[in-house]
Amino acid sequence: MRKFNLQLFGEPVQGKQLVYLYRVLTDEATDDATAIAFTTENTRTKSKDAETTVTKDGTIRTPGASEVEITSTSLFAAGDPLPARLEDAMDNDEIIEIWEANLAEPVGDNSNKFKGRYFQGYLTEFELSSSAEEAVEYSTTFAINGAGVAGEVTVDAAQQAIADYVFKDTAKTGA
Repeated sequence: MRKFNLQLFGEPVQGKQLVYLYRVLTDEATDDATAIAFTTENTRTKSKDAETTVTKDGTIRTPGASEVEITSTSLFAAGDPLPARLEDAMDNDEIIEIWEANLAEPVGDNSNKFKGRYFQGYLTEFELSSSAEEAVEYSTTFAINGAGVAGEVTVDAAQQAIADYVFKDTAKTGA
């Protein structure tokens, strides 16, 4: 039986530490990327079809291109302009930028840089659901162009606050 030193792998990353930030590409000159408030779940799926060819020596598989989808499920936050902006972008076939940032993996001494990935794609599904006894929820699906690029993602304190509480000191903050 093989034994593994699990300390080599570190602590598991909690779901709330993997955050997604969104921005419509045409808004890049005026708007920072922002997280969707009250996100309950994100999923990034990468898949690839493979064509099978029968040969005299057996079958061989030829892989196709990778396809990436990113989904998000969130509670609808009153006053949050992002869902409407994303829905408008879908109606107008606008490209959306998406950053995936792992808040458990800061880069260097900079408290606002994290390991992550950058994507561009289109919103292909927007579903709004409301039941009588629960909060309004909406789900989005983004079809990504290409496979995304790994890099360092800047997530400022305000963006991090959407994902988690930010520490506050006991001193008064006003005048």
